[in-house]
Amino acid sequence: MANRVPALVDPPSGYADWLADLKGRIHAAQQRAVLSVNTELIRLYWRIGRDILDRQAEHGWGTRIVDRLAHDLRTAFPDMKGFSPRNLRYMRAFASAWREGEILQAPLAELPWYHQLALLEKLQATGDRLWYAAMANEHGWSRNVMVLQIDSGLKERQGRATTNFQKTLPAEQSDLARESLKDPYKLDFLGLADDALEREIEQAIIDHVTEFLLELGAGFAYVGRQMHIEVGGDDFYLDLLFYHLRLRRYVVIEIKAGKFKPEHMGQLGFYMTAVDAQVKIDADGPTIGLLLCRTKNEVVAEYALRDNNRPLGVAEYELLKSLPEPLQTNLPTIEQLERELGEVEP
Repeated sequence: MANRVPALVDPPSGYADWLADLKGRIHAAQQRAVLSVNTELIRLYWRIGRDILDRQAEHGWGTRIVDRLAHDLRTAFPDMKGFSPRNLRYMRAFASAWREGEILQAPLAELPWYHQLALLEKLQATGDRLWYAAMANEHGWSRNVMVLQIDSGLKERQGRATTNFQKTLPAEQSDLARESLKDPYKLDFLGLADDALEREIEQAIIDHVTEFLLELGAGFAYVGRQMHIEVGGDDFYLDLLFYHLRLRRYVVIEIKAGKFKPEHMGQLGFYMTAVDAQVKIDADGPTIGLLLCRTKNEVVAEYALRDNNRPLGVAEYELLKSLPEPLQTNLPTIEQLERELGEVEP
């Protein structure tokens, strides 16, 4: 006779909060377990790589010893993946790039192996590798997203927009706001020519809003395009409206398909005033404005912002259809890596 399922009682008072707390603790424990397994795997790979380096240096073993080692390890551990010749060479490069203490600490200890390989392949400077590793951990980037950010030169662009935030925002928010903007913005994913019109750029951004949000960076949420506002009986339409969740402010983005002109700031400031008056609530901070232009004279932009008491930024955008051949990534895909490193069967 099948076991009878006991009747469930109605949840008592406080049960829902207790259940939510238990779920959170279980999820946290699962995450710690995954991180622990990842840390041990990274440590194992580093030590294998270190052994290969040391023995080649001490005994003069050539590169073919790696092929032999791969064969013997696969024979000894047929159920364990990751001992392909290529992966063993990555382990050797990994051990050459880092000290053991470095790989066991944040941010490297928390990165999966495929992320580690991308850092080795794409970057030479230790500081650059650590910066992108920290960003990948902070924002939960996949390997492909991290490679995209490396290829776009995010480290060199972040926080480079011309702004007046230091003067117009509270001290605790000015640095965050400045780091939230970059210069230039890489919009090559839109697939537009350099002479694209403003409306074409706006529409392409909406068609690729996921990619645009990735380029904007963490914290931005899309609100609307060509948003209608009525002021004194006249109709106006602002290009793009976003909300920054960490700054708790709306961000008006205006696009100018040409060179920056000081008069552009008057129009953008008007839209910001309208959003403050008609859209934002008391809990929101004053609206931020960002003008994206094809080119800008840095001195002219600084002069235009200097005596403006609203938080404004000016940055260029780039509409490259494709990267030059030498700059295109030659990293293998995840699937190719898995096949070549022996993580899955082909």
